[in-house]
Amino acid sequence: MRDKNIYLVFTKTGTWLSKLIYVFSNIKYAHASISLDDSFTNMYSFGRTNPDNPFSGGFVVESLSEGVYKKFRESECMIYKVSVTEEQYYSLQTLLENFIQNRNQMRYNFLGLWGVWINLRLYRKNYYFCSQFVSELLIKSDILDWHKAPELTRTDELFNIKNKELIYEGFVHSHGRYSCLNAAEG
Repeated sequence: MRDKNIYLVFTKTGTWLSKLIYVFSNIKYAHASISLDDSFTNMYSFGRTNPDNPFSGGFVVESLSEGVYKKFRESECMIYKVSVTEEQYYSLQTLLENFIQNRNQMRYNFLGLWGVWINLRLYRKNYYFCSQFVSELLIKSDILDWHKAPELTRTDELFNIKNKELIYEGFVHSHGRYSCLNAAEG
């Protein structure tokens, strides 16, 4: 029985790293985050710990109305709602709590991005990039049946998750009534 939802949020921010990823891979949405609720004020990922410093990377709790998304006002996003069981939901929640408690030990895996590009698995303890982090969480909580190593998972490969429903695609900050910030309401 499926009675919980999680949200996968994919974004194109316009940062130099997202532009570089697009040039080398043609992936529009270079960044992946996961949220346990539809407010999108607590999304979990690996990215910039300081929106003004592209080299300050690690585990981040993001919000679509703050940080990088506030700095890069032309950011675009695509949001999937994923139906999960209570067991999967609570397993995911436990895994996230471990990352939150150990956030100061976590670093951004810049080297791992190159590993994906050349298809070379580069595992480093406590080092993650966004799609590596999201895929590992989904695999370990039995939400994603995936045999590919998280260290080799591209953001666009996460689009293949089962039990998903596209609930929004467009600008994070819309000048009209609808935006990512009210996607779950629509």
